[in-house]
Amino acid sequence: MEYTINIKGCLMDLSTPQVMGILNVTPDSFYSGSRKQTEMEIAQRANQIIEEGGSIIDVGAFSTRPGADEVSEEEEGRRLKFALDIVRREQPDAAVSVDTYRPTLARKCIEEWGADIINDVSEGGITGITNVPLEQRQEEYPEMFRVVGELKVPYILMSVQPTLETMMKGFAKEVQQLRDLGAKDIILDPGFGFGKNLIQNYQIYNEMEKLNVMELPVLVGISRKSMIYKLLGGDATTSLNGTSVLDTIALMKGASILRVHDVKEAAEAIKIVEAMKEGRT
Repeated sequence: MEYTINIKGCLMDLSTPQVMGILNVTPDSFYSGSRKQTEMEIAQRANQIIEEGGSIIDVGAFSTRPGADEVSEEEEGRRLKFALDIVRREQPDAAVSVDTYRPTLARKCIEEWGADIINDVSEGGITGITNVPLEQRQEEYPEMFRVVGELKVPYILMSVQPTLETMMKGFAKEVQQLRDLGAKDIILDPGFGFGKNLIQNYQIYNEMEKLNVMELPVLVGISRKSMIYKLLGGDATTSLNGTSVLDTIALMKGASILRVHDVKEAAEAIKIVEAMKEGRT
């Protein structure tokens, strides 16, 4: 299906899938190759993402790996502001997403620090990095949803549900909540590796095309994750081939955005799949 998202008044066409490159300003992200902390490292990574075929730079300032330490809101904010200032200087025309589950920081990133998209790994506040509740959600709408509705920015809604059935039920409710609050551009992320064991990850992957019934773009982020090396052996550093295989399958099942560490390889996968679909050589 053909989709567009509004990035500060300009439409990004998702009829050809896009690559989101990961830029982690953390000391402890699960894949060491993604960790960038100095001004030079951040600038080089931002430029590399665009040069290798990425169109979205995803900036994260806390690690979501299992066992990671919680990062204070103050520290996360310091890291995000530092990185976003550099990314905007180096790539003023790129689309920039911010990977955070904290509504206050998401607002600052959009209103003050130059981000365009909110990428929320908590499904609106259901869970944090350790799969524990962030809030009781006694109000009708999660606070993050209110922020998205007010700012009218693209929002990546990631599921922490363990099965496709519970995921789609959750998405249906949450998308309606977001629409009720005025949200415009919603992107669904199945959340591979979040709240799911190895078997559940692959079960959802097998049926992922069913998400297309929701008529919203789907983002897939499986880059170098443990679902690859727990199956094949090795670790994150040896999981590029498995990543490319799963990225290709995701494209065949209708993914509109690939969130990756290895931008060049993902862009190549898109080019190959698009050529196959159109019968070109």
